Amino acid sequence: MLETSLAYRGAVRLATALLPLAARLSPKLARAHEARAGVLGRLRAWAAGGRETARPLVWFHAPSVGEGLQAEAVMQALRAARPHWQVAYTHFSSSAEALARRVPADVADYLPYDTPEAAEALLDILRPSALVFTKLDLWPELATRAAARGIKVVLVAATVRPGSGRLGWPARSYLAPGYASLSAVAAIDPADAVRLSALGAPPGVIAVDGDPRFDSVTAKVAAVRPDDPLLRLGRGGPTLVAGSTWEDDEVLLLEAFARVRARHPGAKLILVPHEPTAAHLHKIDEMSQRAGLPVPVRLSAGTGAAPLLVVDKVGILAALYGAGMMAYVGGGFRRAGLHSVLEPAAWGLPVVMGPNWRESRDAVLLQEAGGAVALPPRRPDQSPFEVLTKTWGGWIEQDAKRTEAGRRARAVVEQNLGASARCAELIVRTVEG
Repeated sequence: MLETSLAYRGAVRLATALLPLAARLSPKLARAHEARAGVLGRLRAWAAGGRETARPLVWFHAPSVGEGLQAEAVMQALRAARPHWQVAYTHFSSSAEALARRVPADVADYLPYDTPEAAEALLDILRPSALVFTKLDLWPELATRAAARGIKVVLVAATVRPGSGRLGWPARSYLAPGYASLSAVAAIDPADAVRLSALGAPPGVIAVDGDPRFDSVTAKVAAVRPDDPLLRLGRGGPTLVAGSTWEDDEVLLLEAFARVRARHPGAKLILVPHEPTAAHLHKIDEMSQRAGLPVPVRLSAGTGAAPLLVVDKVGILAALYGAGMMAYVGGGFRRAGLHSVLEPAAWGLPVVMGPNWRESRDAVLLQEAGGAVALPPRRPDQSPFEVLTKTWGGWIEQDAKRTEAGRRARAVVEQNLGASARCAELIVRTVEG
């Protein structure tokens, strides 16, 4: 029987003891810690009336929203393939609460901390046929104890960044028993398969099945109604939609927009900050004034289209990209890296992104296909401002060039569809095999 080490268990208990202190500094952590306290009782209450042990139950876990969307796409495919099976879904972050309310699961809740007691209690309550982790968030205690009971442990949408801390010491030794417990792995690409094997996943159980996010994003874009009012926000001029931006992105965008408008007065910018707090929105107002731009109009003001529209709501970016002719994706000037480029690509928009894009597989695919332009880092001999301004203006002036780049971006998405069904098939084979 595979078991986690005493060092791992000690680290989990220490982290669990310290979390209440950390939660005082983070409302997000506080919300998750508070909600997690009663999860065993809630799941036990559901199981008393809802768990039908004659039916297989597949338990999906995804830590946050991004991984949850991948899991959701696989759940939908699994529901189509085996509609009589039951499905459970757990998450770790409070940001996934809204997603948990809509996923096609019989029960959804937080995942408790990875202690032996919580793992055993959860397995007793849910009695799953398979435990499916998403992307890389595999909990060693839960995985090893599930495997010891003969429960199939599966990892879907599996990916490991080349520089991931999990590949180094001591994380690798802590996590190895969990990866060794896997019955099946659906890796995103062959390089991920190699790194997963290095983490301890048995090579014989690893398949390369692609990324369910392509299916998820395509479905999300297809669900936007043609008469959605958000799509009208791009009317009246060539519009760039800048999504999930941070201050580094916004300084550059606003300065470039001022120059682009001088040459193309009808140009428009829809700016969608990643964190539209009052303080952040006030900074955008100040930066716009310094750049000599029109006063930014807030989406909540309800005035409709404007030369410079700042979105002060969350959860609508997928539809907003549909209002644009081109896109900028934020995060590429931060160490944490680029946000998702798939939504604009699914709309058929060419994408501009900051210099920290190589850790994003999707961005690499777009760049290689000619559907994206990467800005250089800020150096005395390089100017991301000049590249952004030239690209932005060029896409306005050369409609055919912009359209072709957007077509190439969309083609990347279409070429990678089908991973959700393949992952669902893998789960079915693993459970029924």
